[in-house]
Amino acid sequence: MKNVLFQTYIIILSTAMPTLMGYVVWLLQRQKKDRDANSKGTMLLLRVQLIEYHDKYMKLGEIPSYAYSNFCEMYDAYHNLGGNGMATKMYKEIEELHLKCKEEKS
Repeated sequence: MKNVLFQTYIIILSTAMPTLMGYVVWLLQRQKKDRDANSKGTMLLLRVQLIEYHDKYMKLGEIPSYAYSNFCEMYDAYHNLGGNGMATKMYKEIEELHLKCKEEKS
């Protein structure tokens, strides 16, 4: 009797396992797709904000330290998400602007 139960258990397990594994793979693929979409959306929002900061403070000719800190953190996040060189160019311009203002006040 135990042998029959064990064989039945093995048969059920061997048929259920591929289905279960297929479901797990499907879930993981869906989660990756969702993560990729969230990362892309976050990157686009960061780019918009970086452009706004850049345009605003370049026109003003100076940038407050809190805004500079925010810009740098947003740039780091954008860059870590795979952002392009456009933001790096803006970052360098803001960095020079910030340093000039710091030197002028000294």
